[in-house]
Amino acid sequence: MIGCANGEEERVESEQHLKTITYWSSPNPQEYELAKQLVEEWNTQQNGVRVKLQALPAGQSSEEVLLSAMVAGTTPDVCSNIWPGITNDFIRANGLYALDSFEDYEQVMGERVPEDILESVKAKDGHTYQVPWKTNPIMAQYNTKIFRDAGIDEFPETYSEFLEAASKITKDTDGDGRVDQWMGYRDIRPIWWQRYYDYYTSYITASGGKTLFSQGELNIDEQASNEVFRFYQQMYENGYFPQSTMQGNAFLYNRIAVEFTGPWNISFLERNAPKSLEYNFAPLPVPDNYEGEVYTYGDHKNIAIFSNTKYPRESWEFVKFLISKEADYRLLSFASQIPIRKGLLTDPDFVSFFNENPKLAQFARQAAFTRGVDSVRDFKEILDAVSRYYEKASVYGKMSPEEATRDMIAAIEILREWNR
Repeated sequence: MIGCANGEEERVESEQHLKTITYWSSPNPQEYELAKQLVEEWNTQQNGVRVKLQALPAGQSSEEVLLSAMVAGTTPDVCSNIWPGITNDFIRANGLYALDSFEDYEQVMGERVPEDILESVKAKDGHTYQVPWKTNPIMAQYNTKIFRDAGIDEFPETYSEFLEAASKITKDTDGDGRVDQWMGYRDIRPIWWQRYYDYYTSYITASGGKTLFSQGELNIDEQASNEVFRFYQQMYENGYFPQSTMQGNAFLYNRIAVEFTGPWNISFLERNAPKSLEYNFAPLPVPDNYEGEVYTYGDHKNIAIFSNTKYPRESWEFVKFLISKEADYRLLSFASQIPIRKGLLTDPDFVSFFNENPKLAQFARQAAFTRGVDSVRDFKEILDAVSRYYEKASVYGKMSPEEATRDMIAAIEILREWNR
């Protein structure tokens, strides 16, 4: 008994001398489970530094939760659910630690991250406060059986081809006089983040990889914006997308043929889809006169160290563990998400995985042609403005695409001026 007591006292005393860092992961069940595995492995192998894991607390959005924690002084040491569009707010509040202050930063990042992506996350002050971690490219998920039954062998590449396919696929399948199968569906509520799956993604595609801003200044490609508003307007005018809210997963039950989504949906369908469901992925359709590579929105999430950390060096070592090749492999295989890593498709350590998972390989190929969000103030409010004009022009046809683009630009400029 005395020996046991002494052993327990030694363990407690040893743990009291450990440096503890807190790590907030996404609350997404798969990501959180992956984080648990990685933290347990770290805590087993490392000496002197213990990681305490917590899922990002519930709130209306991750960004609001993190901003509130910053105000309260309760941010974690490390967080792996950083939306790039919010980092300027964190930097202005002196809330993030400059990662390029670590002497091995350039080597670590240079070996892992493509140069253009690394440059895109650099702040105006020349420092870098976030590690590019993963991207979830938005692609067209489509029901191959519905397309085949409609006499369509290939997924349509252009807007006109997509509209023609939609005219064959949208129909009344049971003869009751009501349409019960549509080409696609989008949530029509004017909520800012919904635009990632229609206007914003399609704008990046139609513009050849442009975003709404250039070097911090509003720089919208008006022709591309007009094309996008018109494309969705035609989808709703012709009834190819329903002007209503659908209950449940419409793709799962063959009510829609196309859904614009990310790689996370693969694991969902594998768990929940009936065996009869046949599906594949393709790049989003482009305007008829478009030439070049097809770009899309990549739902990027990055990793950051908060400036309130007592242990910056130890936190950086843990971050390097999170972006190791072994951890990236598990991000792919366990969570079906794409790590931002050079040569991912040709790396010998990943080749066999992609051979066995061809659908994820499609997303890995698309990852090289993704764009994120502009790191500017009020980006959520900007997308709220986009939502209003998407609803007016595309969903309900209350204004022309040209009017929608013009008025949307004016609204964004006013918003930016008010908040300077």
